Amino acid sequence: MKEIGVALPDGSNRSLEEGATVLDLARAIGAGLARNAIAGKVNGAAVDLATVLHDGDHVEIITEKSAEALDIIRHSTSHLMAQAVKSLFPEAKVTIGPSIENGFYYDFDVETPFSPDDLEKIEAKMRELAKAGLPVTREVLTKDAAIQLFKDMGEGYKVELIEDLDAATVSLYRQGGFIDLCRGPHLPSTSFCKAFKLTSIAGAYWRGDESRKMLQRIYGTAFVDKKALDEYLARLEEARRRDHRKIGKELDLFSFADEVGAGLVIWHPKGAMLRTILEDFERRQHLKRDYDIVLGPQILKKELWQRSGHYENYRENMYFTEVDGQSYGIKPMNCLSHMMIYKSQLRSYRDLPLRYFELGTVHRHERAGVLHGLLRVRGFTQDDAHILCTPEQLDAEIKGVLSFVSDVMAIFGFDYEMEISTRPDKSIGTDEDWERATKALQAALEDSGRPFEVNEGDGAFYGPKIDIKLRDALDRRWQCATIQCDFTLPERFDLTYIAADGERKRPVMVHRVILGAIERFIGVLIEHYAGNFPLWLSPVQGVLLTVTDNQVPYARKVYAQLREAGIRVQHDFRNEKLGFKIREEEQQKVPYMFVIGDKEVETETVTPRYRDGNNLPAMSVAELVNFLEQEVKSFK
Repeated sequence: MKEIGVALPDGSNRSLEEGATVLDLARAIGAGLARNAIAGKVNGAAVDLATVLHDGDHVEIITEKSAEALDIIRHSTSHLMAQAVKSLFPEAKVTIGPSIENGFYYDFDVETPFSPDDLEKIEAKMRELAKAGLPVTREVLTKDAAIQLFKDMGEGYKVELIEDLDAATVSLYRQGGFIDLCRGPHLPSTSFCKAFKLTSIAGAYWRGDESRKMLQRIYGTAFVDKKALDEYLARLEEARRRDHRKIGKELDLFSFADEVGAGLVIWHPKGAMLRTILEDFERRQHLKRDYDIVLGPQILKKELWQRSGHYENYRENMYFTEVDGQSYGIKPMNCLSHMMIYKSQLRSYRDLPLRYFELGTVHRHERAGVLHGLLRVRGFTQDDAHILCTPEQLDAEIKGVLSFVSDVMAIFGFDYEMEISTRPDKSIGTDEDWERATKALQAALEDSGRPFEVNEGDGAFYGPKIDIKLRDALDRRWQCATIQCDFTLPERFDLTYIAADGERKRPVMVHRVILGAIERFIGVLIEHYAGNFPLWLSPVQGVLLTVTDNQVPYARKVYAQLREAGIRVQHDFRNEKLGFKIREEEQQKVPYMFVIGDKEVETETVTPRYRDGNNLPAMSVAELVNFLEQEVKSFK
């Protein structure tokens, strides 16, 4: 029998008989490795254990401890779920079922929407199929043969997917009587699906197109073992407890109304105060870093959006209206007005850099299916700024923004990760400008000393960007801050400055946000703090509570003094038991309760009680104000 040689990750080589598979290699290395093997990597590509090896291949065995394991386990479990659904609901049509960051989903076309009881039945069937240990095998068919196969099965969605593929052959995976279109790789048998849970049901349009049929999407998650699954489910339950939509309603911060429109936030008094605190904080932070506050109109002529490239590349996300026969675009971004401010007069290199900051309200047409509380809305306010500088100043300006982000995230207690997103397929500008911009961002990141990833093809249509993803108290990632480097729009709008040599030259524009959308950031903050905002950020910092009606006259004086001192205080002078009133305020997550009884009236003091139940010594109003001011300073 002819032999082949393959290379292993440690640099060694292994001889095998011709026709040997990845699993054969694992067995040759050791019985333990063979038992734990779930897939392989051949020349850098993930493959099934049954893949035949060739002479000179570089091979790695994937086990449950490998970085690639979770994706394979979850994708295989999505197929297991689809098999269970088809077994229980034969009339269901299968569509797609990928693995995602925290699990997997599969979309089905069914006449009657799935119920929570159905999820339990499907999950039980999945366990039955997993216990059966059905072998999972890969088959390769010609495109025409695969189309005919799925037509005969009545699976029209699969037929559409295959028809759209630019390939002569396609791969299918079979387990028991179930067969599905997939690139793979997959687990060698259903018995490897050991720890999974179906989590929710949602609607989803076929291929994300609102004009297509609404499907039923079942979400689930899967892990290597039950311990990891239980830990994740505990985090999921904590995330539900912290859901900003739930807490926002409980704390009376904001609401949505069908009569108003989807994705449009109505801010209630306490929510509006929270926004105001954040926006005032933003203005102070920008002013001390030498930004100028500007303000642009909500609508701009369509021709301007055509000139910028937004009309061609971003039109589906915009709203348009007509005034006096002229078409206008409601702004989805603030950059155009900022460029018009720059163009309003002749600029010299001595004027640069110019940093324009705007808390700009924008509107974007987000699909109904992706709207999600404050985290995905159609109308929102960005802490938007545009820096116009010389090419020589670009590095320092990018680093200045990175430093700004670091300072602000520390105030809120967030750690974060960074990545560079490069040129997408749909974009404007020259290759040279994109390369200059990407190199500028990368150089600044490398000098910062922080690690970063490269996200290929996910930049803005006018330039590459640094995306900053903060990590909250549950270790979830949230996209907030971004830094975009743009050589293209200054060219399109003919922005110039007089250089030291007297020549007109082109500035560079840096688009950047620090918190991002105020709405989204507040949603993240609510979940990060579980509604227990630090004192400086709390819309209500304290509530005055009286024990009986006898203390109300004194309490009114204290209330007025606290309000005069700038403390955001409310009062509850109802003739209710003190314990009842305290429990209500604890549910409202107010940082402090200021209790006034007969003793406090006699001594002209107030007794603060923290929301966790700890009482502080009685103090005068002046001492209380100083105490609160010092706590605010300690956070900021």
